Amino acid sequence: MADYAHPESLVSTQWVSEHGNEANVRLVEVDVDTSAYQQGHIAGAVGWNWQSQLQQSVQRDVIAKADMEQLLGSSGIDNNTTIVLYGDNNNWFAAWAFWQLRYYGHQNIKLMNGGRAKWLAENRPVTTEVPSFRRKTYQAKEPNQGIRAFRDQVLDAVKAKRVSLVDVRSPDEFSGKLLAPPNLPQEGSQRGGHIPGAANVPWAQAVNQDATFKSADELKQLYGGKGVDGRKETIAYCRIGERSAHTWFVLTQLLGYNNVRNYDGSWTEWGSIVGAPIEK
Repeated sequence: MADYAHPESLVSTQWVSEHGNEANVRLVEVDVDTSAYQQGHIAGAVGWNWQSQLQQSVQRDVIAKADMEQLLGSSGIDNNTTIVLYGDNNNWFAAWAFWQLRYYGHQNIKLMNGGRAKWLAENRPVTTEVPSFRRKTYQAKEPNQGIRAFRDQVLDAVKAKRVSLVDVRSPDEFSGKLLAPPNLPQEGSQRGGHIPGAANVPWAQAVNQDATFKSADELKQLYGGKGVDGRKETIAYCRIGERSAHTWFVLTQLLGYNNVRNYDGSWTEWGSIVGAPIEK
């Protein structure tokens, strides 16, 4: 991991085994399958439900600042805590939580490289015991809008042709054949296709078969081969913003690209905007 721009943003399963129970470290599991945590998790890990705890329930938006403070405090996390995130599906939603935590200013965050899959593949122990921690006080910062893209920003950037767009969905979603991944309901947007000028780099191409991230050289070749090299502002998007948060992590933490935004409105929003340009 030494070749990454920010190797401090990753830890190994061995590191978690040795340091996960330290007082200033809090393990947090965030899974696509919200029942996975109950089936067994790393001892001492808190489970966050992406559907009910990391997004607002009425209007479509990420968790509000006050709710983030409540979630962290109730998890025994204060501003000095090192948060180590991991989850299923190549750390898909763990990376989304990482992005949200950075959005609200928390710096001491790491992903466990390989996530839940690697931990289980190594036959490391899990438990069904849910830990209880003393509530702490957490004070979040104002949102860092520099890492988030909104609809009008993307519309303006597309018209001006001044930005690198990365569509991290599957080729069939990119082409417009599918409106959503095959295992999810075919809903969420009125039209299929992709934002004009976007390069298609499916998010899972950034990881190895054991769910760990590919080397820095492999990642540079992967994204650079599609014209995404960090030389200009980059916006990543998917269907609802979680897969693109994974790519945001790769581009910012592993490759060190500056001025990268996650468009979490993504295709669910763009594919339903009246008059928005679409390519197939």
